[in-house]
Amino acid sequence: MAGNGQQREVIRITFPDGSERTFPKGITGRELAEQISPRLAREALAIEVNGEVWDLTRPIEEDARVRILTWEDPEGKAVYWHSTAHLMAEALEALYPGVKFGIGPPIEQGFYYDVDLGGRKLSAEDLARIEEKMRELARRDVPYERIPVSKQEALEYFKKKGDPYKVELIEELEDGTITFYRQGNFTDLCRGPHVPSTGYIKHVKLLNVAGAYWRGDERRPQLTRIYGISFPKKKELDDYLHRLEEARKRDHRRLGRELELFTFSQKVGPGLPLWLPRGATLRETLINFLREEQIRRGYQPVVTPHIARLELYKTSGHYPYYKDSQFPPMIENPETGEGYLLKPMNCPHHIMIYADRPRSYRELPLRLAEFGQVYRYEQTGELSGLTRVRGFTIDDAHIFCRPDQVKDEFKNVIDLTLYVFRSLGFDEFEAQISLRDPNNREKYVGDDELWEQAEQAIREAAAEMGLQATEELGEAAFYGPKLDFMVRDALGRRWQLGTVQLDYILPERFDLYYIGADNQKHRPVMIHRAPFGSLERFIGVLIEHCAGNFPLWLAPVQVAVLPLSDELNDYAEAVGRRLLEAGFRVEVDTRTETIGYKIRQAEVQKIPYMLIVGRREREAGTVAVRKHGEGDQGPATLDEFIERLRTEIEAATRRATVSENA
Repeated sequence: MAGNGQQREVIRITFPDGSERTFPKGITGRELAEQISPRLAREALAIEVNGEVWDLTRPIEEDARVRILTWEDPEGKAVYWHSTAHLMAEALEALYPGVKFGIGPPIEQGFYYDVDLGGRKLSAEDLARIEEKMRELARRDVPYERIPVSKQEALEYFKKKGDPYKVELIEELEDGTITFYRQGNFTDLCRGPHVPSTGYIKHVKLLNVAGAYWRGDERRPQLTRIYGISFPKKKELDDYLHRLEEARKRDHRRLGRELELFTFSQKVGPGLPLWLPRGATLRETLINFLREEQIRRGYQPVVTPHIARLELYKTSGHYPYYKDSQFPPMIENPETGEGYLLKPMNCPHHIMIYADRPRSYRELPLRLAEFGQVYRYEQTGELSGLTRVRGFTIDDAHIFCRPDQVKDEFKNVIDLTLYVFRSLGFDEFEAQISLRDPNNREKYVGDDELWEQAEQAIREAAAEMGLQATEELGEAAFYGPKLDFMVRDALGRRWQLGTVQLDYILPERFDLYYIGADNQKHRPVMIHRAPFGSLERFIGVLIEHCAGNFPLWLAPVQVAVLPLSDELNDYAEAVGRRLLEAGFRVEVDTRTETIGYKIRQAEVQKIPYMLIVGRREREAGTVAVRKHGEGDQGPATLDEFIERLRTEIEAATRRATVSENA
């Protein structure tokens, strides 16, 4: 090492295991990987330097903590998919001269690029042609080059090229922060990073095409969004396509029609589901399940209206902060701007219930719960079955507590959320602590001290509940940090469902207080929580998770009674009445159809049990039991069958309780 004020010739690199080594200044990630092992050098895609992901070819000029990223790392996959998006853009430019480009980011599974093809519609044959061009370009194995440019240079390049979308993006950037990336004949505005060369990209599949408004604004041009995915190994692509086909079979929109759960009507409006009788039964069963558990845990039910004065949401902050995603206000007085707003959130209403009268510290915690209908003006192009709607129900509750009660209440909510997940078969989940973005403070309200207090309380509660929670900057609500739960379904897909939010801010905005033991006013803390989140979204995910095969306790129709002929309808009706009296959901199929047809229909509708009744069963006072997906279970008396149902439901409840206490 040089001394006496001279520039250092070596830097100190710290690896993930805590070990340190010195290397020549300017060493690249690729060179580091080569010195660690030949295998890592082959598999390396990018490098994380002091928490920031870089190209492997970028020199490291100072001491750093590093991590070599491979396909096994989520960040490595993101770099691989981002690079593939650029490869697709190069193929598009070669095949469709004059194409204009919006943005092309990696997503959780794959990538997309928004492009302007001048009104051209892409067919399946077009996608296949683009794929082939991508493979051709990848085989050339040209490097991805990072090129820092001035703002003026960037503007001149894309103005000359005639790409207004890139020009608009550049105009919003600060000079000195702009980079291009170039591979082959294609240059793009991009902060990177990318894999070293196009040869890394092996197996590509373009999946589908959708419309997307530029920057999500319905008033702007509609672009063509091309989705795709890529993998280093063919088997990985084959496995993914198999899962994708399985996902299509499980699509809740298709199963929703087949199982007669819900529908949509253009006359009612997009994003506004209509619940059919079976779907309403499913929905009410879920609501009752959670309602009973909440009551057991000390929650009190409330009901609030679907609209309120606009001023309420201005006070809470929901109107200015969520204005773009809300239906327009219904202005009552044009001169003053006074009017009403469709309810976007339940919390301001629950705050008004708390503020209805003075509260004592002895009343706290006060837990107010409501299955409240709310409305969001989601863009038409983003609506998707039940998972993205405009009118939905939140299993909302707001806990008003003293500061010394915050951690215990937060832990109790975590416990309830895990109980809900396990009861419904979501055994794989991740927890994420969503924090403020420290570089974008204008998105949030409240002072730093309260935010830091809330963030630390969530960290401690999650740790004490045994959650290995990750942290994400910039994902907090405008009024406070939160703990989000991401569940993995049967196909390994990740869904954000339950959420718990800690809020020191809204009690300040509404001047809430309680009278403490010292007879003085004190500020309560609010906890917002929703284990289901949106009930509609939860049901959509649940349908796909279990492929419509709901557990017995939840199935809209638990038993179908199928008589062999019309003369047995009376006995079938008697069996049905007995099951109804025992508390089960039953349908008796007295249609003049063959028994084979009735069984097939019940199988398609995924009814857990079928009871076949013929003359022999009527004479013996029994039923012939069939189970969905398993077939004939043999004869049983009705008492035996009822006991079997009760035992199965109790076993499911026990499993959830045991998992919760484990």
